[in-house]
Amino acid sequence: MQKRILLVEDDTTLGFIVEEHLVLAGYQVCWCQTGDMALSHFEAENFDLCIFDVMLPKIDGFELLTTIRKQNTHVPILFLTAKALSQDKIKGLKLGADDYITKPFSLEELILKVEIFLKRTRLPDTPLQMTAQYFILHSYRFEVDNLLLIHLPTQQRRSLTLREGNLLALFCKNANQLLKREAILVAIWGEDDYFAGRSLDVFISRLRKYLSQESLIRLENVPRVGFRLVV
Repeated sequence: MQKRILLVEDDTTLGFIVEEHLVLAGYQVCWCQTGDMALSHFEAENFDLCIFDVMLPKIDGFELLTTIRKQNTHVPILFLTAKALSQDKIKGLKLGADDYITKPFSLEELILKVEIFLKRTRLPDTPLQMTAQYFILHSYRFEVDNLLLIHLPTQQRRSLTLREGNLLALFCKNANQLLKREAILVAIWGEDDYFAGRSLDVFISRLRKYLSQESLIRLENVPRVGFRLVV
């Protein structure tokens, strides 16, 4: 079955070109030119991935992202941002975006990122207690396939985004081992550059917040080297 993508871009020429290339790559595309139209389609249909411009009529990309994340934390969301507006990238990530594409961008890069996010990779065995479905992290259970983090004493359940889940799974797989920043960036972002590094810092902050109810778990920063999940 073809994967379905919600594309939100108000520039008619760019939207047409992106839609055409996504269709040629084998995807079904619903292209909207306003945020309110995109929200209506998202609430009525099922999508496997979303691509949002930031500057949109009616409802901008940030508001659209915030509204959708209240309904669905699983679907990957990529932002299209202007190169000069680096603050948009960080703001979008903090609101729940999974990644961004900087304008102007290559269509090959866009298609590659779409393919990466639509792939669900299974992880090999780990020293932590694990079944094919979950890791046990003291008082937390992380259900990898469901992208679900459960605090067992309270039964508080948190749905993770795909990138959050992939990053946490990487740390779980390598628990108590130092992971270098560049290795994490290449494994999860597919590239090691300044903005990917800033994105990593945002996602690390998210995971620390999610795991904060367990004092026996620490996500340590080793300055200028990398991170270690201490369990």
